[in-house]
Amino acid sequence: MAPKVHIERLKLTGFRNYAELSLNLDERHVVLVGDNGAGKTNLMEAVSLLTPGRGLRRANYGDLVRAGSEPSQGFTVFAHLEGMAGPVDLGTGVNSGEDAGARKVRINAAPARSADALLEHLRILWLTPAMDGLFTGPASDRRRFLDRLVLSVDPAHGGRALSYERAMRSRNRLLSDGRADPAWLDGLEAQMAELGVAMAMARGEVIDLLTKLIEGHHADSVFPAASVRLEGFLDHEELPSASDREAAFADLLSDGRGRDAAAGRTLAGPHRMDLVVHHRAKEMPAALSSTGEQKALLIGIVLGHAQLVRSMTGHAPVLLLDEIAAHLDEGRRAALFDLVEALDCQAFMTGTDAAMFASLGDRGQMFDVVAGGVERHKGVSA
Repeated sequence: MAPKVHIERLKLTGFRNYAELSLNLDERHVVLVGDNGAGKTNLMEAVSLLTPGRGLRRANYGDLVRAGSEPSQGFTVFAHLEGMAGPVDLGTGVNSGEDAGARKVRINAAPARSADALLEHLRILWLTPAMDGLFTGPASDRRRFLDRLVLSVDPAHGGRALSYERAMRSRNRLLSDGRADPAWLDGLEAQMAELGVAMAMARGEVIDLLTKLIEGHHADSVFPAASVRLEGFLDHEELPSASDREAAFADLLSDGRGRDAAAGRTLAGPHRMDLVVHHRAKEMPAALSSTGEQKALLIGIVLGHAQLVRSMTGHAPVLLLDEIAAHLDEGRRAALFDLVEALDCQAFMTGTDAAMFASLGDRGQMFDVVAGGVERHKGVSA
């Protein structure tokens, strides 16, 4: 069995409400207990920066600099971990000086070619209270959630998405000018077709795999099973090959130039896809389910995807579960901890009351978070 991916040492400087922090950990789950505003989520946000993107809050990097400091002073996040390729040092942050605001990534003290290189060492999934409205909020939130799921099993997905967005912006600018050379548009649309179909197929593959996993495990879970599917891009096209789909999308873009120019944006493409979720047992859209059912559905999807990551990569992801136990009864909390433990992962969990984690027992290491400081919990703990 491959060693469990886990963080052994975490150091922060100038990050949010942490002037300096050094935290030594073992491979067990990490429980952070403290009052609201103490800095529990800030610490989890720091961990979330050990993967591509802007972290679990999607904050501007300048906003991550410690309150009261000048943004140009920067911040750093450092972790030593047992990674997918063995022990490794990962560091990221924003420097002071002329390049302030540009995020840097280092692996074993050497500059990384991009943040995507972090995916060679660990995968991170998170669930936060801000995601509670995922099923009732805008489709863009669900696409972002979906793309993080895809990225955790397909590291190239992020690069394809960025390239697609750049090509789409260039096409939109040419259309807005009204004098674009058709050959330029043909080239951009061919690029968008290739990248866009690759994005859609990657999303579809992950959804298919996740669906099969849910169907095989939902009977054993206390969390309701979700039915998940995609809609909004080539929904009705029965095209067997990627090249056929690319040709269809390129034609769609070419035929829609006038419409898109009038709208000021591209109206068809994978950037318009939506993740549609239903409560399987009740055959009810997740958006119409109760708040508690929506939370349980989301937990089930995240845990199911963590299983998928483990089966596809050979390593379970690090899980960041913010305020995960707050709205679960004692039985479901215990079941959640058992499911997380069965993943053979390291999970970071937060809460305001240590008693909520009693059923975790010695499977966790508990810390008290107080005003930018972290100490070992002194009571009977996980």
